[in-house]
Amino acid sequence: MSNLSTTNRTHTLGELRKEHVGQNVILKGWVKSVRDHGGCLFIDLRDRYGFTQVVFNYSEIGAEYGDANAIRDEYVIVVEGKVVDRGGNINKNIPTGEIEIQAERFELIAKSEPLPVQITDETDANEVTRLKHRYLDLRRGPLQKIMKMRHRANQTTRNYLDKHNFMEIETPYLNKSTPEGARDFLVPSRMHGGKFYALPQSPQIFKQILMISGFDRYFQIVRCFRDEDLRNDRQPEFTQIDCELSFPSEEMIYEIFEGLVTEIWKDVKNVELQTPFPRMTYKQSMDEYGVDAPDTRFELKLQNCNEMFADCDFKVFSGAIKNGGAVKAIAVKDPEKKFSRGFIEKQLEPVVKTYGARGLAWARVKEDGTWQAPIAKFFSDELKLKINAELGAETDTVLFFGADKENVVNSALGHLRLKVAELKDMIDKDKLSFVWVTDFPLFDYVEEDDSWTSTHHPFTMPREEDLDKLESDPGSVLAQAYDMVLNGHEIGGGSIRIHRQDVQKKIFKALNISDEEAESKFGFLLDALKFGAPPHAGIAFGMDRIIMLLAQTESIRDVIAFPKTTQGNCLMSDAPSTVDDAQLKDLTIKVRAKDE
Repeated sequence: MSNLSTTNRTHTLGELRKEHVGQNVILKGWVKSVRDHGGCLFIDLRDRYGFTQVVFNYSEIGAEYGDANAIRDEYVIVVEGKVVDRGGNINKNIPTGEIEIQAERFELIAKSEPLPVQITDETDANEVTRLKHRYLDLRRGPLQKIMKMRHRANQTTRNYLDKHNFMEIETPYLNKSTPEGARDFLVPSRMHGGKFYALPQSPQIFKQILMISGFDRYFQIVRCFRDEDLRNDRQPEFTQIDCELSFPSEEMIYEIFEGLVTEIWKDVKNVELQTPFPRMTYKQSMDEYGVDAPDTRFELKLQNCNEMFADCDFKVFSGAIKNGGAVKAIAVKDPEKKFSRGFIEKQLEPVVKTYGARGLAWARVKEDGTWQAPIAKFFSDELKLKINAELGAETDTVLFFGADKENVVNSALGHLRLKVAELKDMIDKDKLSFVWVTDFPLFDYVEEDDSWTSTHHPFTMPREEDLDKLESDPGSVLAQAYDMVLNGHEIGGGSIRIHRQDVQKKIFKALNISDEEAESKFGFLLDALKFGAPPHAGIAFGMDRIIMLLAQTESIRDVIAFPKTTQGNCLMSDAPSTVDDAQLKDLTIKVRAKDE
C-alpha cells in the first residue's frame, strides 16, 4: 500500500461538490476541529481553499480509529476516502456543505503544540502575540482573505496596465542617497569602504530615465523604503504601483488611472465605480477640509470667519487675524447634548493641541440664539446672531473655533472634523468617495530656515504660466501635480515631470541646491535631460493602502504578510538585530554607544 504522505492530493479542501459523490479522493490539510460522537469521529479539514468534513467510522476503519481519535486541532494530516452525500445534514455555511468524506485511511504528517493564537475568524489575542506568531495568525480566515485580495489586485493591475501598453521594468534597490523628503535606509558597501548605498524611497529618477530611454510606458509593483516615524497606515517598507508615461496630458493621467482603480474595485470587490472622479484644488481642500487628503463622505466643512471677527473684542480671534492668521469654525448639530464642557475639554481639546493649536474655543447655541460658552461674554448678542446665521447654526448646534496661523487652524480643525464625525457616527463606512486634488503649491516655506522645500519632489513641473515666478515669487508657483484621495486617504500621487534641463536647474536654485550638490546627487539625470528628453509624467499608488481600504480594515499591518510594528520591529524574526564584529570590520564600520 502506498505511503499517503508522499502521494499527491487529488483535490483542495474547497473544491468538492455533490457531483463528486462516489469518487475516491486524497486530501491534505490542517485539522480545524475534532468532534467525537462515540464510534464516529468528525474532523473539519482546512487549507487556504476552504473546509471539508471528514468522517471516521469505527466500523469502517477498525483499529485505525484509535489513532484517529488522537488527532488534535492544527495537526497536519492526509486522508484517503470516498465522497458521500450528506443527505439532509447539509452545512449551508460552506461551499462543500453538501458532501463529506468517508475516511478509509489516514496518515499523520505533523503534530501541533497548544496554540498561542487560536485559528478563528475572531481572536482575542493581542497584536504583539499575533505578530510574534505571524505564521499562525496568517492561517486565520480574515488574513487569508486579505492576502487573496492582495494577490487579485496585483494581477488585475498587471493585466490592466499591460492592455494599456505599459511595460514592467525593474529598477535598482541599491542606489545613491538623494533627498526625496524622508530619511534613507543606508546599506554599507563592503567593496567600497566608507561608502553607502541607499534603498529607494521610490524609483523616481530611474523611471524618468526610462522615459528618456524611449520606453514610453513603464510600470512596476515595487518595494520602497522610508526611514520615518510610523503609524497605522505607514510602514518602513511598502509597496507602490509605480507608473510613468511619455507625451502625457493631465487629462490622460486622470482617464488611465481612474480606469485602473475602477478595474481593481470591479475585479476584487465586484463594485462599479462612477467616473470621472470629482476634482478639487489644493486650496479648496485646505480651505474647506483643513487637510490635503479630504474625507468627502460627509459635509461638516471648515468655514472662514475672518470678516466677522476682524474687529471683535475677543483678542484671541481679532489678534490672530491682524497677525495674518485666520479664524475658522465648524458647526456641529448636537441635540442629544453629547458635547458637554467636560467632554470637550477631555476628549476634543487634546485633538487640536496635537496639531499645534493652543486650545479649543467653542459655543453651544441656545434657543434664543445666544451662546452657552466661556467665550460668550466677548460678543454682543447681535454679533452672535450674525455668526449663527453665517455658519448655519440652529438651537443645540455646537460651534468649534480655531484661531492661529492658517496652517495651524486648518490642521487642528481638519482633524477635529474627523474626530467629531466618528463620535457622531456621521461616516458611511460603505461609501467610496474618490476625489482628485490638484494645483498643489510647488514649494513649501520652511520658516525656521527661511528657505523653500519641494511640496512633492524637485522633479515636478511648475504650471507653464508660473515659470517666470520661480525666482521672484516662489510661494505663488503652482505645480502640475495631482493626488487621488479615497475616504480621506491619499492612495496615489504624481505629477508632470520636468523634461527641460534649464527648468530643472531653476528648481534646484530655488531649493538652494548648489550646482555642485546637484551634479553630485542628480548628475546622471541632468546629463540625460540634454539628449532629447520627452515630456513625461507619472503616478504612484500605495498598494498597501488600497488593500486596507478594499478590506475595510483599520491598520495597514493587517494587509502585509510580515509587517513591522510602529517601532519598526519584526516581532517574529526579531529584526533589526545586532551583527558580529567580524561583519562590521568587513564594512569598515564601528558602532558607537547611542549616547556618544
